[in-house]
Amino acid sequence: MEETRRYIEGIGRRKRASARVRIYPGADSTGEFTVNGKDVKEFFPRFGDYIILTGPLNDVEMMGKVDVSVHIQGGGITGQTSAVRLGLARALVKYDEDLRPVLRANDHLTRDARVKERKKPGLKKARKAPTYTKR
Repeated sequence: MEETRRYIEGIGRRKRASARVRIYPGADSTGEFTVNGKDVKEFFPRFGDYIILTGPLNDVEMMGKVDVSVHIQGGGITGQTSAVRLGLARALVKYDEDLRPVLRANDHLTRDARVKERKKPGLKKARKAPTYTKR
């Protein structure tokens, strides 16, 4: 029976997206970054998304030193990107508590709580009212 690799897991959420991020530290790490079984650049083709995703790794200078595996569901591209970033930062803090001040200073550990506001009765959307007619 083959030996399974040890990992550290962090959960990240944003809007309707939820990401389960696992980092695999160790000497046998190649810097591989996969999202739902695909390469990160294939799953998130926009260049700006890649910079956001790898922000926590770059700030703690661990880019290429750990393997990252992400399982993500729900939400859109922006929500998923931010969810992965938060999950990655939380996993790095679990790995080494000394990384917390650096990640906190670069705003990687703050959960963005903004979600879509619900629609209210009598309105067209959450806040948009129907056009007022005097007569």
